[in-house]
Amino acid sequence: MKQLLDLIGKAATYDLAQPYFVGMPHHPAHPPFLFSLSKKHGDMISPEGTSSAAETITMGGRVGTHIDALCHFSCGGLLHGGHAAEAVQSYGKGLEQLSVDTMPPIVRRGVMLDIAKLAGAGELPEDFLITPEQLEAAESAHNVKVGAGDVVLLRTGWARYWNDPRRYIRAQRGGVVYGPGPELPAAQWLSARKVFAGGSDTIAFERVPSANMPVHVHLLVTSGIHIIEALDMEQLSRDGVHEFLFVAAPLKFRGGTGSPVRPFALVI
Repeated sequence: MKQLLDLIGKAATYDLAQPYFVGMPHHPAHPPFLFSLSKKHGDMISPEGTSSAAETITMGGRVGTHIDALCHFSCGGLLHGGHAAEAVQSYGKGLEQLSVDTMPPIVRRGVMLDIAKLAGAGELPEDFLITPEQLEAAESAHNVKVGAGDVVLLRTGWARYWNDPRRYIRAQRGGVVYGPGPELPAAQWLSARKVFAGGSDTIAFERVPSANMPVHVHLLVTSGIHIIEALDMEQLSRDGVHEFLFVAAPLKFRGGTGSPVRPFALVI
């Protein structure tokens, strides 16, 4: 135990979460983040002169830096493992199978594949397709090897747009969102390595627009692999960090299809 605590005490900590604020980016399919003070200092004052402030927050489970539970997607009416979605869902109780509250805290090896840096770009173009060949080239360039149980993060450089929601989301007419990412072959590359989760700094992980979201279906439904979106990997990229201990925990929303997370990369 002492050895572990000593190592943790020497670790550099990288915060991989984006901040929450009114007007922040959110996918048009999900509600926005809303915040207001519900009580200000001075509204209620104790006999000794003390007071407190409090806030009210409204948001979707998939707003900001968040993780998808396996019940987020279905295909042909079936969730991962063959569960019939219709039989285990309701508006009041959510999903009774594979929901986010059943997920344990995540403490795993993390690997960051810096696709933007590999491409020689500050950020990838909105139509950029991440291929298996690029994932392997990033492994080689970063001297890492993706393995079973890893959390694999793909950097596109789009985190730098977080404070410019219109540019980050790039939604067009009809709420169609554009952004770089992998398509099915790269998702199959991840699943072949039996990773625990794939993540990115974009709002949708896979390249969008995509009518059927094949990457989400393949990872969540077919393979049982979680997806993490809207990460911030800019400091990892600046410091050239590609391997680390990834630590995060979803909130225990009973029946929830996803949850905000505040992930950290610990580097010793």
